[in-house]
Amino acid sequence: MWLPSVLLLTALVSQAATSREREWAHHGASMFADLTPQEMRAHEALRALDRGQAKPPRQARVVVQFANQAQPNVTEYIVGPLPFPDSYQLKTFKGGRPIRFESRPISSVEYGHIDGILEKISKKVNKILQESTGFTFSNCTDRCLTFSDIAPRGLEPGERRTWLMLQKFVEGYFIHPVGFEVLVNHQDLDPEKWTVEKVWYNGQYFDSVDELVEKYEMGTISKLKLPEHDEQDLYSTFIPRGHSNTHTNIHGPKFVEPQGHRYRVDRNFVEYAGWSFAYRVRSSAGLQIFDLRFNGERVAYEISLQEAIAFYAGDTPAAMQTKYIDAGWAMGTSDYELAPGIDCPEIATFVDVYHFYDTDKPVRYRNALCIFEMTTGSPLRRHFNSNFQGGYNFFAGLENHVLVIRTTSTVYNYDYIWDFHFYQNGVVESRVSATGYIHATFFTENGLNYGTRVYNYVLGNLHTHLVHYKVDLDIAGRDNSFESLELKYVNFTNPWSQKHTIKQSILHRTQHETERSAAFRFGKKFPRYLNFYNPNQKNKWGHQKGYRIQFNSHAHSVLPRGWREENGVPWTRYPLAVTRHKDTEATSSSMYTQNDPWEPVVSFEDYIRNNEDIVNQVPVYTYLGALLWAAEPGCFGAD
Repeated sequence: MWLPSVLLLTALVSQAATSREREWAHHGASMFADLTPQEMRAHEALRALDRGQAKPPRQARVVVQFANQAQPNVTEYIVGPLPFPDSYQLKTFKGGRPIRFESRPISSVEYGHIDGILEKISKKVNKILQESTGFTFSNCTDRCLTFSDIAPRGLEPGERRTWLMLQKFVEGYFIHPVGFEVLVNHQDLDPEKWTVEKVWYNGQYFDSVDELVEKYEMGTISKLKLPEHDEQDLYSTFIPRGHSNTHTNIHGPKFVEPQGHRYRVDRNFVEYAGWSFAYRVRSSAGLQIFDLRFNGERVAYEISLQEAIAFYAGDTPAAMQTKYIDAGWAMGTSDYELAPGIDCPEIATFVDVYHFYDTDKPVRYRNALCIFEMTTGSPLRRHFNSNFQGGYNFFAGLENHVLVIRTTSTVYNYDYIWDFHFYQNGVVESRVSATGYIHATFFTENGLNYGTRVYNYVLGNLHTHLVHYKVDLDIAGRDNSFESLELKYVNFTNPWSQKHTIKQSILHRTQHETERSAAFRFGKKFPRYLNFYNPNQKNKWGHQKGYRIQFNSHAHSVLPRGWREENGVPWTRYPLAVTRHKDTEATSSSMYTQNDPWEPVVSFEDYIRNNEDIVNQVPVYTYLGALLWAAEPGCFGAD
């Protein structure tokens, strides 16, 4: 049901007024947590794009936290039409799952209260921290401690308990843990009622801060004494160390465009060498490509990043609890300014990005996305035709250039570099690179079972990165199907020498007609070739037009099926899954999964469970654990 938006705004004003009466609850008062353009229904958008019908109205998704109610809740609305909305509609999730209030992402205001409880804790343990590390959390001048918070925040639905790991606040503090971790219960809306449930110090657990202090003073525990901090130690800095054979006084190669750009950018629309597409950066997950066409023919309606995770192992409580699900940290809003000549070539086109997340107005992220053309340094194709007499009949070759659209996500310690590459032969490639700092924890002897020592008191922890993509293919139309191909050996009598047998390979095709048959689980054989094609469209040689998805990844699942947090990331069970298109199955994860992975509001497994027919309906979900995924035309019917 649609109602005037003034009612929504009135409700927000009313809630805000209530929050002034209950100041202690202001960290959870009503707020615009996220305002993002709402994706159009695919069939409505395609009618406008392909048939010239009226454009569907633009809408926005608004997420509001209502804390000052008898039952605090997070509610999502779809408002429209933009830019002057006059109506709204409640947004629901598949199966009518409610959003647990405890699953909401942490806001900047709540972080302020977390900092406040650490201030209280530090007053009790100031002596311990000073004697153990030479640093303190407050009144510390240049020897200060900071913290990293660990997620998920608890062990079961409805909890909001977070392990906080103290670190030296120096350059690269991510790799300076000091052996002090504390578990804070911050579920109550009154920060004064937050409690400390556990303390971990130098490999020992305590039920309270007071217990730690008492036993420390009595000398009945193993005390920690870190080496004196060396300001000249380059360990965690970006300052080069050691001897380099590279001549730093001579510039390296640079990109040049002798006659300017060969691509065109019109707001969020890009054209290049037969390619055209629109893009956007979603606040929760990041970069998305829409209406991707090659030589005027649509290849995909959508190719988009859905989720990125990093699951850790370790000996400290922070290490063993760390299972980062990055959409819950607003990965898309972590796209900060790109540096010309480092993040992107100086010749790139830099574009500002705007987000409306955990703020009262849109925030401009200057130069957060770049677009550029580059050479690959190798030919697209070439041939030297020898005359076998020291000369040649001819030589021919083609330069290989590619258009790149790039953004980054700095999610605390890690910097993800997100790329889409568009090649002149019709190949589109998705790449992600991980750089920045490792997420490190305090070294213990038992920790060597879960990582590698990287400093005298620091362990680099074993962990797995996985990234999930959605690929909604539209190859020569919406009626797409999916088949896998294998090579098999065949034997037959040699037709020109009857006493001999020929053994050679033959293509064996398997048509996948249901979602379950096209969801490939780990532990089972993965097809050699994956072909998505239009059964009703053929090229001039009679082959069905299609695209092949090519994997270059050594990804694997992160936890046993159904094990607690694994329920929040069921897409990690499948390197590739093909589902029937539904507008209600637009994403494979949500911003709430991080803090409630046990009973997520969006479960990818639901998309496959009903095992629907996928003939002529093939959105593709795929993920990678290495640094490459590609889709390409070629031997399966591209003209």
